[in-house]
Amino acid sequence: FGCSQPMQRTNAVPADLTELSATDVASMIRGGTLRSEDLVRALIAKAKARSNLNAFITLDEQGALKAAQAADAAVKAGTAKGTLHGVPIVIKDNIHVAGLPNTAGAPPLKKFIPAANAPVAQKLLDAGAIVLGKTNMHELAFGITNNNGGFGAAGNAYDSTRFPGGSSGGTGSAIGARMAPAGLGSDTGGSVRVPSSLNGLAGLRPTLLRYAQEGVTPISHTRDTVGPMARTVADLVLLDGVITGTATTIAPRTLKGLRLGVPGSYYWENLDPETKRVCDAALAKVQAAGVELVKADIANIGDLDGKVSFPVALFEVMTDLPAYLKKYNTGVDMQQLQAGLGSPDVKGLIGAMLEGKPPTIPEAVYKEALAARPTLQKAFADYFATNKVAGIIFPTTPAPAQVIATSGETFELNGQKVPTFPTFIRNADPGSNAGIPGITVNAGMSESGLPIGIAVDGPANSDRELLAIAMAMEQVLGRAPAPK
Repeated sequence: FGCSQPMQRTNAVPADLTELSATDVASMIRGGTLRSEDLVRALIAKAKARSNLNAFITLDEQGALKAAQAADAAVKAGTAKGTLHGVPIVIKDNIHVAGLPNTAGAPPLKKFIPAANAPVAQKLLDAGAIVLGKTNMHELAFGITNNNGGFGAAGNAYDSTRFPGGSSGGTGSAIGARMAPAGLGSDTGGSVRVPSSLNGLAGLRPTLLRYAQEGVTPISHTRDTVGPMARTVADLVLLDGVITGTATTIAPRTLKGLRLGVPGSYYWENLDPETKRVCDAALAKVQAAGVELVKADIANIGDLDGKVSFPVALFEVMTDLPAYLKKYNTGVDMQQLQAGLGSPDVKGLIGAMLEGKPPTIPEAVYKEALAARPTLQKAFADYFATNKVAGIIFPTTPAPAQVIATSGETFELNGQKVPTFPTFIRNADPGSNAGIPGITVNAGMSESGLPIGIAVDGPANSDRELLAIAMAMEQVLGRAPAPK
């Protein structure tokens, strides 16, 4: 299920330019063996050919071509910009890109055009990146399917009838379907890692506040972060390095002697049979490569997470989102925004909270949730220290991508109806609420050809170590094959 070794940088131009990684593209454009314009045209053609996936809310064809032509001229003149010179990327439609609409997946915001780039986007643009467009997402990032009632559902790169995950589903779908080599999503409780897993990608949720939060439509300042998504871990390293001003390449971690915790209860419970099969096989492969698997649970992790998770998000969205709408002069207030939402789940949720009805979170409950957060963080820190592990390893999601038409609210897992949203974020959510970094890579493919991801969460600020571990795991597990 994919190559066993990472793609090597090459000066040979392949027949299908859309298969190139961002790392290879950057090297080839600067080396003069690939024109940015040729790649942009190929990616736009792929986006149009697979328009049924509805991955984009805004595809900036003319803007991207103009930027690519300028990038090629700069290479000829010897004035190439930075590490990402001429590299096309996609950006989730809740991250500001100057001159392009920033809808956050909500139709009432389709006329809001930011005047300035979000700092995370600015870093990539300063390094020479080209934005192909803004990608589809679950409305206001408040969901896990990307069944967007305002702009239409996005489809999975490997099966257009199934969801790509959310809320960064359009970014996941676009990169998985070879419409772009890499891009940005945002992650509050799994929204980078879930769509990365379901579309055969690698995705990083960085340590909270490693990336700037400004210029991003918010849910929760305690939980929100932007994160990179790509088909290779090397591309995550590249984007992370550019955004943080650190190295843009690293060496894979030696797996021999690496200790990873396997928390069987909670993380490995009630898995879809195919997810269990693929992830069990992935564990066996990394163990054979030298990883020491330490079977130990994190006591009461589900309860600890529950005390923080939705109470924090549901309270902060009702303070952070109105403040954002006003700060950036969107021309829309909360009542106008709610009135124009197209997704019943999000429209109903925001409407109920505007009226003070459940699930409105009282301030006292919110303060209790914030007070419980250090206990959750300590549980992780103690686990890593006591077991002398670099992280915990677990299936990114309990099941593969589900059918769009029948899985909006619930889906069937092991013979029972379960709620889609909390089930798909179950494993990604605790680390999100603790603010620690997490990464997912492709573990393998289901028998029906759907990607399945395996994740590692690590201690706070261990982002580069996680990237090095994931790079080594990618070498052992291989990458997802291209969609048929």
